[in-house]
Amino acid sequence: MSIFRSTTSKRAAIALAATSMLLGAAVPPAQATDGSEVAGFLQNVMTELRFEQVLDLAPPGSPQARTLADVVDKDAKTAGDYARLFAEAADPKPIVQQPQLDVTVLELDRRGRPVSSGTVLMSPQYPRGIVVPVDENFHTDQVRWRQWDDAGWYANQGKGTVDVVPAREHAPIDFMLPYPASVLKLMVNFGVLRLVDKGEIKLEDTYDYQPTAISSLCGGPSSNTVGAYMDASITSSSNAASCALVKLLHDRGAVDELNKTFQDLGLETMQLKNTNPANGGRWSNPVTMSSLDTAKLLALVNGVQGKAWTAPDGKPVTGDVLSPASRQVFKKLLGEQGFNDMLSTANRCGSAYPAPGIPQRVASRWVAADGTVTVAGNTFGQDVRPCNQQAQVTFAHKTGWVGNSGADAGIVRSLPGKNGRNYVVVAFTNLGTQYVDANRPATAPGIFPVTYTEKLAQLGRAIDRYEAASYGRRTEN
Repeated sequence: MSIFRSTTSKRAAIALAATSMLLGAAVPPAQATDGSEVAGFLQNVMTELRFEQVLDLAPPGSPQARTLADVVDKDAKTAGDYARLFAEAADPKPIVQQPQLDVTVLELDRRGRPVSSGTVLMSPQYPRGIVVPVDENFHTDQVRWRQWDDAGWYANQGKGTVDVVPAREHAPIDFMLPYPASVLKLMVNFGVLRLVDKGEIKLEDTYDYQPTAISSLCGGPSSNTVGAYMDASITSSSNAASCALVKLLHDRGAVDELNKTFQDLGLETMQLKNTNPANGGRWSNPVTMSSLDTAKLLALVNGVQGKAWTAPDGKPVTGDVLSPASRQVFKKLLGEQGFNDMLSTANRCGSAYPAPGIPQRVASRWVAADGTVTVAGNTFGQDVRPCNQQAQVTFAHKTGWVGNSGADAGIVRSLPGKNGRNYVVVAFTNLGTQYVDANRPATAPGIFPVTYTEKLAQLGRAIDRYEAASYGRRTEN
């Protein structure tokens, strides 16, 4: 595997100029301190987007903040629940400090092999962003990763207190990982497909979900095939289906093994911890993922010819961590994910707000005869057919949100005849439904509320323009 750490190229300069036009401000070309071109770009554009300008609908001390405190099952609230809670916030306040962002772009060659990457962290400690140095295995030991702490983000200036990876006390960067929200379902479904590959279960097997304790996140008993639960978990982000899959993993004694598998692959921040064996719920702060490790996992799901990187034990890591059939299932589900509304905003095609993001094609299964998209009863209300006709890429991804978490992770590939793209992008932030733009309009009755700041869509658009302009530099070998 060849690793490129090139200087800023003509293609990248063109992409940065396009980014300047997109953001309406100058974005000077930069080289990251570790030599990664894409990291320098990311640091520039994330700084220029001014994430600190968002407004807080649940500022410290407010009734809304007290309602959201000490939540056990973070994903238990629906968009409607949040909309009703935040409707009472007549006077939103500016966010009290620099938001927490963890963003990775992992660039792939024609064989799906990672060839270059950039990871940038933002927090109150790093208000202009800091680039994460990585080695030839796209791994870093330069960050002391901390577990998310809802109250601690305010009370302790964004500093965490619980270590995710041991023995990192002397790392030069200290960062509290945003909670991954429903992007954690990537870990869950990866674990289920590993059981399929071992022959322990089949996708067509019926699983009777019989929780011995009922939670608001998971709901009551159900019965469906494993494949149907997976479909609902990924494509419409069903919490109930995902709880069933987590309980299935517990029933099979596979959760600890799954966490060990992540460690063996060198994905040390990925941990599906503290979930409840009785119902598959209790999704809380011990569930952790970094953008870098999540991007690497998605590269394996995408498929790699040959070695992707070297594992901690010295063995090569390849796409064979899942069978070709399981990878195909996973990618198909991600490609049909219905909530295209964070790094991409294709579900809101033609809206004045939010800004357009990654120019993806919306899966036809969600598009009604009038062109509008409805996912699990959530209506977006815009005709997406014009954007589908102009789409440039597919985006096989998974979004997630709660009040203080906004997340999106996926694989971007060019559509035939469009400028080359072949990359993975992951963004974890604390900018969930609690934080809004000052220019956000009121939501029309019956329409799914805008869940994220449009700055995240602008980030997605800028990344995609950069990748469209720079793809050729790493695919000539």
